[in-house]
Amino acid sequence: MPEKRVSARRGQSRDQYGLRILNAIRQIIRAADLDSRQLATRHQITAPQLVSLMAIAEKDPTTAVAVARRVHLGASTMVGVLDRLEAKGLITRGRDSEDRRQVWVRATKAGCALVANTPFPLQHSVARAYEKMSTQERAQVAHCVERLVQLMAVADLDASPMLEIVGVHGQAEHGKSCAPTRSAFYGRGDMRRRMVR
Repeated sequence: MPEKRVSARRGQSRDQYGLRILNAIRQIIRAADLDSRQLATRHQITAPQLVSLMAIAEKDPTTAVAVARRVHLGASTMVGVLDRLEAKGLITRGRDSEDRRQVWVRATKAGCALVANTPFPLQHSVARAYEKMSTQERAQVAHCVERLVQLMAVADLDASPMLEIVGVHGQAEHGKSCAPTRSAFYGRGDMRRRMVR
């Protein structure tokens, strides 16, 4: 009997931890979803489009393959994102003068201005929390999140980056890149397929 009670308590403990993890993930998804909707309403751009534009502005000029790899999007999804950014006048695409197979992607002045003036979903709340953490706490959080991604078997998932802290200032002029003011860190999460493009 005692062994059965201990086993039952362990089972309940595992269920409680699993529920806590699930609820935490759902809260993060909900918060990112709400902020992404506000971003689309106020600035007429989706989170995947903005994070792709940020990646382009920071490594201008770049290629579609490099951007897709950096923001963890599939090639077909990336093409759709770039089509929409180009239609909005935020990027330009042009073939290399020597190697016509190579297509370079650059942020326009309007694209750089949008990056500089548009907050990314959860940027401020995550930044405030991150600044309050000790180095040890940051390492623990990073390890736990990365471990969770591994356990969920989604490390290589074609996903829309939802969380990023990045600052970019300046304008792309005559092929010059927008200068990043600080490094970015990406978080993965294919929250809803409708948000990808």
